[in-house]
Amino acid sequence: MKEKMLAGIKSREARVGVVGLGYVGLPLLIEFAKAGFHVAGLDIDESKTVSIQAGKSYIKHIAPARIQSALTNNPRAFVTTDFARVRECDALLICVPTPLTRHRDPDLSYIENTARSIAPHLRKGQLVTLESTTYPGTTEDVLIPILEAGSGLKAGKDLFVAFSPEREDPNNKEFSTSTIPKVVGGFDADALEVACALYDAVICKTVPVSNCRTAEATKLMENIFRCINIALVNELKIVFTEMDIDVWEVVRAASTKPFGFMPFYPGPGLGGHCIPIDPFYLTWKAKEYGISTRFIELAGEVNTAMPAYVVQRTMLALNEIGKPLRGSRILLVGLAYKKNVDDDRESPTYVLWEQLLKLGADVSYYDPFCPVVRPSREHGQFAGIASVSLDDICSERFDAAIISTGHDNVDHDALAKRLPLVVDSRGVCSPAPNVVKA
Repeated sequence: MKEKMLAGIKSREARVGVVGLGYVGLPLLIEFAKAGFHVAGLDIDESKTVSIQAGKSYIKHIAPARIQSALTNNPRAFVTTDFARVRECDALLICVPTPLTRHRDPDLSYIENTARSIAPHLRKGQLVTLESTTYPGTTEDVLIPILEAGSGLKAGKDLFVAFSPEREDPNNKEFSTSTIPKVVGGFDADALEVACALYDAVICKTVPVSNCRTAEATKLMENIFRCINIALVNELKIVFTEMDIDVWEVVRAASTKPFGFMPFYPGPGLGGHCIPIDPFYLTWKAKEYGISTRFIELAGEVNTAMPAYVVQRTMLALNEIGKPLRGSRILLVGLAYKKNVDDDRESPTYVLWEQLLKLGADVSYYDPFCPVVRPSREHGQFAGIASVSLDDICSERFDAAIISTGHDNVDHDALAKRLPLVVDSRGVCSPAPNVVKA
């Protein structure tokens, strides 16, 4: 069974199925198609499969030409919402969301529902790899039992099962899916060998670890590291601001040290589908062992408090020019969670928006990457609201702007000249009398 799978990978005759065609799954599917594999993309969202079939992209940094050359014009590729076609695949890579519940507990419903959808169609000899970020033990304690119950097959005997966390960084100009080393943990030695062989075909380097739990923990450590260091620099921003010191200038200067320092940058809070969420997966799991993750929880408190700090700075800055926040017209510049992408998941801009509305402000937003607010579970009240145009941004319409995302294609200094007040939470504006750092 193993030798047959390895031979299929080597010959590129193995069909690779990617379940979940979002920011992680779609680039992965493209890479396997480019490498010459038969590929299958599966998603419950028919609009995504229709878009791919038409050669269109629903993710801004993935050009339609990439989809067309790798998938649309490839007779060895198909996309579908029909999960019965799982049986045609030799390897299945699960790339679905792992959000938090309203109570900040892990929400594994996407993993569980996906496992239930594919289980009846599994056959002996397939590889199933989970890529979704989650707490240690998910693959063995959650995914495998569902697969086994629904298929009648056994992991380690009939199925190869592995965990290999995604490491996507949307629109990163230096690293892409194929150039970021891939951590891989297998349910057993054979699963590890098969999974590494598959990823070796498209990824620059695989990093095998002893088991699935170790691979799951690795991804959490990566993102907790970032969360804690961002919290540190956010706290320093508050301290340095009171001392009339520009924290961004301090970070730039400290970054000239060639050893022992790594730059992290402050902002209005954490966004994206990883850093604001993943630490809580470990915090939740640690409680099972009677352990309190105080360092992680403190970092979460600091980062969660940043939108309120930005709003407070905005309120004080408006007061200096004789305006109350209530009734003021506020422009949020940037809806995406980070610059140069159209990904607005967990964006702190939404938190700013909600807090400003509660305080009576009249709020609009501008983001060339996000022309219309998409529906979401967390911020559905904003769905359908459109970005203002550049022509709308003038001193006659807005009393102040808060820069919450520093897109490179936005001339923030030019915007600052057209507005009476700019509150800069990203350090992208040049010093000016009407610019307040936050």
